[in-house]
Order: sequence, then C-alpha cells, then structure tokens
Amino acid sequence: MANKITQKDINNTVWKACDTFRGTIDPAQYKDYILTMLFLKYVTDVYNEKKEEYFQKYDGNEERVQRALSRERFVVPEESNFYYLYEHRNNPKIGEMINHALAELEEANREKLGGQDGSNIFRNIDFNSSNLGDEKGKVARLRDLLNDFYPLKLSSDNLENNDVIGGAYEFLIANFASDSGKKAGEFFTPAEVSTLLAKLTKSKPGSRIYDPTCGSGSLLIKAGREVGDNNFSLYGQESNGSTWALAVMNMYLHGYDSAVIRWGDTLRNPKHKEGDKLMLFDTIVANPPFSLDKWGAEELGSDTYNRFHRGLPPKSKGDWAFISHMIESLNASGKAGVVVPHGVLFRGASEGKIRQQVLEEDLFEAVIGLPANLFFGTGIPAAIIIFNKQKVNKGKVLFIDASKDFVPGKNQNILGPEHIKHIVDVFTQFHDEEMNAGVVEDKFAYIADMAEIRENDYNLNIPRYVDTFEEEPEVDIKAVQTEISNLKLQLAEVEAKMEVYLKELGVRITDLKN
Repeated sequence: MANKITQKDINNTVWKACDTFRGTIDPAQYKDYILTMLFLKYVTDVYNEKKEEYFQKYDGNEERVQRALSRERFVVPEESNFYYLYEHRNNPKIGEMINHALAELEEANREKLGGQDGSNIFRNIDFNSSNLGDEKGKVARLRDLLNDFYPLKLSSDNLENNDVIGGAYEFLIANFASDSGKKAGEFFTPAEVSTLLAKLTKSKPGSRIYDPTCGSGSLLIKAGREVGDNNFSLYGQESNGSTWALAVMNMYLHGYDSAVIRWGDTLRNPKHKEGDKLMLFDTIVANPPFSLDKWGAEELGSDTYNRFHRGLPPKSKGDWAFISHMIESLNASGKAGVVVPHGVLFRGASEGKIRQQVLEEDLFEAVIGLPANLFFGTGIPAAIIIFNKQKVNKGKVLFIDASKDFVPGKNQNILGPEHIKHIVDVFTQFHDEEMNAGVVEDKFAYIADMAEIRENDYNLNIPRYVDTFEEEPEVDIKAVQTEISNLKLQLAEVEAKMEVYLKELGVRITDLKN
C-alpha cells in the first residue's frame, strides 16, 4: 500500500504551486487562486472517490449512482471536475473554462456555499483576468497551476488523517499573511493568539459560537475545537467578500459543513438574527479591525438593535462599537473574548463613559496584555478582554501582563505553548472563589476590585495594576572606583607599549596628535 499523504507533503506541494504567481501579482491577490484551486481539487477527489464506491456498490447502475451522489456533501458537475480542466490545460480559453467550472460548482451546491445571501463565493476571483499576464503567459500560468495540483490525491483513502486539507489551508493562509504584511490583518489572526483566545473562552458542549468579524474563519474554528466534541454550532460574519469566500471554503475543508458564515458589515447590517432581534450566543470571539475609522456612527446613532445604549463610540474609532455589538449578542450566561488595542482600556470621552458603565455592570472578567509584534501588519502590542455575564468572581477583574512572554521571531514574535499555558493557568485560578483581591503573581498578574478601579477613574491601563517595575541594582561605589583605577592602569600600559612601537617606526606621539 502506498504511503499516505502527510501534512508536510501537501504543505510543500501546495506552497511550491505559489511559484506560479510570484512576481506576477502580489500575495494578497494570488492567495485566492491557490486556495480556490486547493478547494476544487479536494472536492473533486472526494466526489470521485464516492462515485467509485457507489459504482461498485450498485454494480454500475448509473441511475442509482447519481441518486446516491446527489445526497453527498458536495456535488461536482462534469465540467467542474478538476480532471476535466486538467485535460484541457493547454486550451487557449482555459481561464474562461475555470471560471465556468466554478460557477457551475456553486450553482450545484448553492445551499452549502453561502447561498443564504444569494452571493457567489467565487465572485471576487477571475482566472481569466489580464492581471495574470498576456494571453500566452496567462495560459502558461494556469497550465502550471493545474500541473502543480494534479499529483495531489486528496481523497480520504490517500490522506494520513482527515484534517490534512484543513491544515494545509491554515498553513497557506498563515504564509500568505506573512507575505502580505499589513493587508493580512483583515483575514488572519495568528494561530497562537487564536488558540489562547479559544482557551480563555472555552465553550461547553451544545454552545453557539460566533465571530462577528471572522476573517478566514481560523479563530472561529479554534473556538469550536476547544469544545472537545462536535456538539456545537459556528456562526460568523465578514465584510470583505474575498475573505468571506475563504471562510466559507475553510469551514468546509475542516468538516464544519453546517457553519453559517454570512457576508456583510456586522455593525451596519448584522446578518445573524432571530426575527427582528439579534441572535444570542453562548460564546463570542473576535479580532476586529483596530480603531476602525468611519465605522458607521452617523447611521447608527439610532440603532435598530439598541446596541449603543451605553453611549455612541467616536466615529473615528470603532473598537467599542464592535465590543458593544458583542455584549448585546451574548445570552444571559454568555462570555466573549476580543482582541483590542490598548487605547480601549484608558481612552476617555465617550469611550470612557461606555467603559465605566460596562465595568459597573460587572461584565469585565479579565484584561490581558500581549507582547508587541504578534500581529501581521502592525508592531503595536494588543490586549485581550474577556467579558462574562456569569462571573464567578463578582466585582473583581483579573489583570495579566504577558508582554514579556514570547519567542522572538524573524518577522513576528510568537506566543509559545508555555506562554499560553501560563496565561490560561492564572486565568483558571482566578475562578477560585476563595481568592482575595491582591497580587496573584508578582509582576505578572493582579486581581483588582471595583473600589480600586473606581479610584483609578475606571482606567484599565495594565501598568496601573500589575507592577512590572524592576529596581536598578544598587551601585557599589567602591567597586566602581576600583574598576576605574584598573582601567587607567591598563590604558597607561597600552600607551607605553604604543610609544615603544612608534619609536621603532620613527614616529612620535606628538606627531600623531598634530
């Protein structure tokens, strides 16, 4: 029996396929071509595998085979089949053929591919675009792309485990994010940050889990996996059409076929509703755009869903707009975790008033400062805020300063497994009702009660609560004087030797000084 395809095998092969586009278009664009082709190859191989199984099961009865295939996870029309396109890879109209294949694929699977919005997940990608070069160059690139993917046999019989495809997708998205720099922030949260946030908001079986700014869906998937079984439901919304398409495909490739991922602006037009009210969730996780300008303050002054009853955030900074949406989307026992810039913790004016009210409602559970340079496209440090409608430690907030806990990286710093465990362990200990306010861990964690927070005028800047000041070691004057004397002696010795050498060369020190 042939060796199974491993995660490393598929990662290497698919990353090599990226060479087809490097130098032609930038990574922010060519990621869509690569990820779409991976998706097409996967659904084709799975469909073909099932087709063969049914042919054997029904002794080649075409009618029964087609009836069985129509009930499969995915239907792949003949002209959408990867191998049909591969056979026509030298066709001068191969770009048009791939576009047609994707349109037919979506039409045959509209319910599964975000059809609730009536939108096309492949609408933002054009394999016949002039961006791919002149006609001859475009055909050559698409032929190379089909050639690159052809050797990958992605049916379940050939894979080492069922998560290899999803893993490859995550691998590619992470690498595209690295290459894309600032543009990556809109579709990718670093894996270790997603893992930390998922662990801090760990959901119980049966939970509804939601990400209102889901990007490519990686954070949402991590939150689901923390449940420990498949008894949960995933919901997401993403405003960028291309990124929304990635999320829909990402969910399918990870086996979360029932995930409901909607396309649209969450603040102006939230899509997850029950009747005319917001749908409520057990767990919400999010990494919204930092301090988004023009988020919709003018239109949302009289919000249909009353999300801003604590106050309207400034029009130039949407952080508290997203947080307000998240809090109002929690059910009576829900919890939320959100990545924010530090300004959210201490800025005044309308943001200060909103923060004060949320604190007085006792919804803040923890504030965790992260290291700088964790996120693609920005070196600024961020924080995680945990909100909880059923806090165990009433009237108290846990502060953690993890800003120095990281592994230095070439482009980005990394939270190591030991750093994530450290944060999660302290957060878990915080839920011990017997713990009193005070220092939990010197220079790392502190529990503050509301009296102290009020004293600080509702300012949640972490250094106000976690003292990380390191005293300078006491200077030993006598030792310093001794060291200076020794250095003077050494300098005199060196100068004496130099004078001897210079005399031998017939040069005087005074000549050098002149």
